[in-house]
Amino acid sequence: MQRQQALQTWLESQYPAQAFELTFAAADADYRRYFRATFSDGSTMIAMDAPPEKMSIEPYLKVQQLFQMVKVPQVLHYSIENGFMALEDLGNVPYLAALQHDERPEVQRLLLLEAIDQLIILQKASLPDQLPEYDEATLTCEVNLFPEWFMAKELNKKMNFKQRQWWDQSMQALMPVILEQSKVYVHRDFIVRNLMLTRERPGVLDFQDAVYGPITYDLVSLLRDAFIEWEEDFVLDLAIRYWEKARAAGLPVAEQFDDFYRQFEYMGVQRHLKVAGIFARLYHRDDKDKYRPEIPRFLNYLRRTTRRYTELQPLYALIVELVGDDELQTGYSF
Repeated sequence: MQRQQALQTWLESQYPAQAFELTFAAADADYRRYFRATFSDGSTMIAMDAPPEKMSIEPYLKVQQLFQMVKVPQVLHYSIENGFMALEDLGNVPYLAALQHDERPEVQRLLLLEAIDQLIILQKASLPDQLPEYDEATLTCEVNLFPEWFMAKELNKKMNFKQRQWWDQSMQALMPVILEQSKVYVHRDFIVRNLMLTRERPGVLDFQDAVYGPITYDLVSLLRDAFIEWEEDFVLDLAIRYWEKARAAGLPVAEQFDDFYRQFEYMGVQRHLKVAGIFARLYHRDDKDKYRPEIPRFLNYLRRTTRRYTELQPLYALIVELVGDDELQTGYSF
């Protein structure tokens, strides 16, 4: 409550003599919280609270300027010292809610194609040396969250000698396919919870961790989501549509779709391992259980992908040995 009162006081200093009501809007997996300020004339803005001792708002400010080619919230006021920001309000209908409200495939396809169009605009604007490199060290550190947090903490298991061999073989197969990809701006969490339905085009949120890395990463984030899932043929159709649009836009995707889809799937394995580890860490380290029930979805993604590729069979064997071969239901507690 002290932070909320401090945020209220700061906003009052930015909007003197303008009465407003501050209500909770959302919270992120990290330490950020968002509030909606509603003024007497009915206008609104979003206030971000990011405790400066926990995180800095400077990366957000930098990427917000870099991503002006897509619809990101405009920064109205900010205080780096306090960790406060006043932002343009992009509304209260995230893509996730819109997709859950209308499950007709043609509607969902249209919404996702609009998001893909924005992704291509973002990728076309990519320049080197503007964002941190999404390099092999970072990618490897991320996948290691799986044994460190999902295996060790969620399952209370450590790799035996055979499992370590399976893991090492799989990483040796996985990383070259990821690192061979052309690099572009990577939002890093281009998921339907971070896209807003607006009158013009999708609004893009939560971009402060953006990097310069593999071109398939954000498409994987969008089509293999943590909170909503589509049939394989639906995902394949949208991946083809992205690939066709990307080629038409001159983006450096693989010339053959089969090669592109293999890159997409391998990139997905990296992300799924990472997210399973992060969701386990949020629960066991940070006492946040909101994301834990979604872990089985990523295990299902991993099983489906790794059993399709000979090089990834050792990882498939490891996952089956850990959690079995049956499809897991989201909401399941380990």
